[in-house]
Amino acid sequence: MASLPSTQKGVVINKTGGTDVLEYKTDLPVPAPAAGQVLVKNDYLGINYIDTYFRTGLYKPAQFPYVLGREAEGTIVKAGGGELYGLKEGDRVVWLGEAAYAEYTAVPADKVYKIPDGIPPKVAAAALLQGLTALSLVREAYHVEKGDWVLVHAAAGGTGLLLVQLLKAIGANTIGTASTPEKVELARRAGATHVINYSVEDVKAKVLELTGGAGVAAVLDGVGKATFDLSLESVARKGTLVSFGNASGAVPPFAIARLSARNTRLLRPTLFNYIATRAEFEAYAADLFGFAARGELDFRIHDTYPLSEIARAHADLEGRRTAGKLLLDPTK
Repeated sequence: MASLPSTQKGVVINKTGGTDVLEYKTDLPVPAPAAGQVLVKNDYLGINYIDTYFRTGLYKPAQFPYVLGREAEGTIVKAGGGELYGLKEGDRVVWLGEAAYAEYTAVPADKVYKIPDGIPPKVAAAALLQGLTALSLVREAYHVEKGDWVLVHAAAGGTGLLLVQLLKAIGANTIGTASTPEKVELARRAGATHVINYSVEDVKAKVLELTGGAGVAAVLDGVGKATFDLSLESVARKGTLVSFGNASGAVPPFAIARLSARNTRLLRPTLFNYIATRAEFEAYAADLFGFAARGELDFRIHDTYPLSEIARAHADLEGRRTAGKLLLDPTK
């Protein structure tokens, strides 16, 4: 293996705030992997809403300067020793962790997965976090059964499109929401049974019309503050509201007695509590890439941005100007 550079390109924040706090650097130190870690030279980085939560301060960074980013694909260039789960230098891998917005990341080996042969470049980075999220939502947060009515907000987003495809495969009746005719069509092509353009349609009225006044068995809501009340009002008696994201802001405190109106179950899950162990992570990742290898999930990539244009990428994501997954190229 060729000698490693001492510095690298990356993006840091030294305070929380808008896109102006994102600082593109060309002289960040290349980390050394500790025991139980591998050093990955990243090829493509995934952008996720959780990155904006840490940037804005909705979630608190552990320290400053702080490198954003939770996933990437690349090649192991150095191993730190200890338990590495069979991973070795030269392996093409995808990983979940921290500090992805950089050319190199030292990652705990228990959240690194060797990319199966036949998976093209970019797909693993586009698939991992949102794909595992979608799988855990339909299998554990609410175990979807054939025939269930399920409402998916932001159905043309990265996670939304994967949820719609998985729900179709299960045989659920999926109602998606989207903001433009183009996004409505995208969600419909992905397999949504019905798609509501919330910019011009009354979502609650349409949901009740489609379900004969009963409401849906489950709502999968990654939007948060802007949709929480609507989601709660759309759930059927004994239904489940899964609030898994804060794209519009955090859900404010509410009276728990509101859940008794229809015996509603409310869950606020996080992916990492479903994949806490190595066995859980491996099982979910193997399942996800099995779908990919069989062509049963389309991991739609909206665009690949140069890392130096990270502010534009965040602005596009938060401005709802995207459909599908956003990636970063750390070499540019």
